[in-house]
Order: sequence, then C-alpha cells, then structure tokens
Amino acid sequence: MTSADTKRHVETRPQPRPGSSSRTTWRYAVAGLSASLVGLGLARFSYTPLIPALIAAKWFSASDVVYLGAANLAGYLAGALAARALATRIGAVRALRAMMLLATVSFFASSAPLSFSWFFAWRFLAGLTGGIIMVLAASVILPHTSAARRGIVGGVIFAGVGLGVAASGTLVPLLLQQGLQQSWYGLGVLSALLTLASWWNWPAETRADAAPSHQAKPHHALPAARALLVQYGLNAVALVPHMVFIVDFVARGLGQGIAAGSRYWVLYGLGAIVGPLVTGHLGDRSGFGPALRAAYLIEAAAVLLPTVSTAPVSLIVSSVVVGGFTPGIVPLVLGRIHELVPHSSQQQRAIWSHATTSFALFQAAAAYGFSWIYAQTGGDYLVLFGLGGGAVVLALAIDLGFALTTRKA
Repeated sequence: MTSADTKRHVETRPQPRPGSSSRTTWRYAVAGLSASLVGLGLARFSYTPLIPALIAAKWFSASDVVYLGAANLAGYLAGALAARALATRIGAVRALRAMMLLATVSFFASSAPLSFSWFFAWRFLAGLTGGIIMVLAASVILPHTSAARRGIVGGVIFAGVGLGVAASGTLVPLLLQQGLQQSWYGLGVLSALLTLASWWNWPAETRADAAPSHQAKPHHALPAARALLVQYGLNAVALVPHMVFIVDFVARGLGQGIAAGSRYWVLYGLGAIVGPLVTGHLGDRSGFGPALRAAYLIEAAAVLLPTVSTAPVSLIVSSVVVGGFTPGIVPLVLGRIHELVPHSSQQQRAIWSHATTSFALFQAAAAYGFSWIYAQTGGDYLVLFGLGGGAVVLALAIDLGFALTTRKA
C-alpha cells in the first residue's frame, strides 16, 4: 500500500462520535451539573430558607409565600410539558443556555418585591427553567456517552440538585447575614458564573436536537415504558413526606426545635449530593432494571423508618437515604429508558419528557394531598410517612408484576 493509499484509508475510516473521549464526556457532564444546579438546585431549593426572611421583612404574608412556592411547582410542570417543543423550535442546547440565563435573571428580578404578581411570575419562570432543564440536559449529553458510563455521567449531571439542597442550608443563611436583597443578588451572581462556565461545554448541536421526530410515539408502543412512567410518578409521592415535612416533623412533631430540624435538612442535602453518583454507578455495574428494583426496596425502608423508630440514628439514616434518592432515582430511570429504547435518542427524549411530566404531576398532587391529610389528621406526620412508603412499595410491585407477566408471555 502506497503512502497515498494509506492516507486515503485513514481519512475514510469512520471517525469517533463527538464526545467519545473521556475528557470530553466529563466536560459535558459538568455542563449538565451546572444546569441542574442553576435550574433545579438553586431556582427551587434556595427559596425554602428564604421564606422566614421574606415574611420577617414584610415582603409577603405567610399565606402569600405558600402560593409563591406553588408557583414554582406549576412552572416546573409547564417546563416539563414545553421542553420538547422548545427544543424542536430552537434546538436543545440553545434552550438549555436560554433557561440558565432566564433562571439567572429571575434571581435578580426577585430582589425587587414590586408586587405579588411580579414575584409570582418570576417564581413561575424559575420553575419553568427547572422543568425544561430536567427534560433536556441528560438527553443532550447521554447520547454522547458510552453505555458503560451512562449511569455515572447521569449521576454527575443530577448531583447539581443535591448541591442546591446543600446550598439552601449553608450558603443562603450566610447570604442572609448581608440582607434579603443581597441574598438574591448573591444567588444571581452564582447562577451567572455557572452559566458562563458551562456555555461552551455543551455538545455540538445535532440535527436530532433541532429537528422534530416523526417516529411513532414510544409511550404508546412500549408497555414497559408506560409502567415506568407510573413507577416514577409513585416515586415522587414517596419523596414528598421528607422533602416537605421532615424539618417540621423534627422541630415541632418531636419537639426538638428548628435548629435540630435544620440539621436533618442538611443531612438530606448531603445525601442528595452523593445519591445520584452512587445509584448511577450501581446502574452501570448491575444493569438499570435490577438497580431500580433494589432502589425501590431500599427507599421504601428509608421512608417508612420514622414510623418504626424516631431515635436519632433512625432519623439520620432515613434523611440521608431519602435525600440520596431524591435526585438519585433520576439516573436509574434515565438508564432504564436507554435500555428499553437503545437506538433512538428522539424516542429516549420523548419517554423522558413524559416521565418528568409524570413526576411533576404526582409530586404536586402529593404535596397538596398530604397537606390536606395532615390537617385532617390533626398533624399526624407518621400517616404521611406510611403513605409515602406505600407508594414506593406499589412502584416495586408494578415493576415486579410487569416483569413476571412479560416473562410468562
């Protein structure tokens, strides 16, 4: 073979897919982590520790701040529903950059309490950014990731949620020492820095990201995917008792005070940082189907643990483990979707969009439903933990039942 032939042979060999190198893969993963930290971690969870300050500064009444919190949940649901259409219109990567910018603007806009409507609109938009980022971030990055690394890369992406929870218990109180308005400025600056740092680290826009899919809708064609959507929604129900009530349960239900309740929230946040890394690694090692079943079983035990024992060690284990599964369930469900639909990124994105919508609907319904049950039972927290544990047990039963039915068929 002549040198010219050799050169021509090298030039015509298939080139590796963009993002196939380890360094590039992790660069993409860090961009995804930044997006989830801004749109999910900060835009959602930083509001919780700001609530007492909003009331104390007389920006809003105690009843108003509840509605403002609900605005974020409504925006998250709207974002989950709108994500695919937005990606089709402007491209997924452009949509992610735009949402990080919008989340940044929302922090600065929230520093001026011009009216309830003004603040409500920006809390809604902050939630919208989270819903869109949740649908698009992983679906943009994972097609550029080898199958063997999909779980751990997904875990890195959604570790940003846990970092946001941890920041809500540590960074926000420090910012509040400078003042309420300055706290919003600080969150805005942090969000802007993360947006800038990730701007050029996303994968190159592909045709699949920008063009609509004309394939059959996978959630109609794939019964396993439909079952997974229900399981993911039930998992959202299971997370609500800890996510909404654990601090109040310790502080008032057990009479240990707000400081003690806040410590369990920090533990919840630490679990949320580590959780997706652990579950993602487990999915890579054992397969996402078996890992998901193991996760349901462990999560059920952790959610139900306060109904059995309220000793400090029990509450610590329960808070850390449930905190870990709050974002940790995400890489498992994503990996399972890729197992069910291994060859179509468009179908993967479609199923994941519906899964995010299912999670948002079940979570919002559970948050309001559990609040009503709490009021009707005279503040019985243990009923809520029991219902949450029952929800994830039902998710496990559906998964096992579907697997047995499929095997017999």
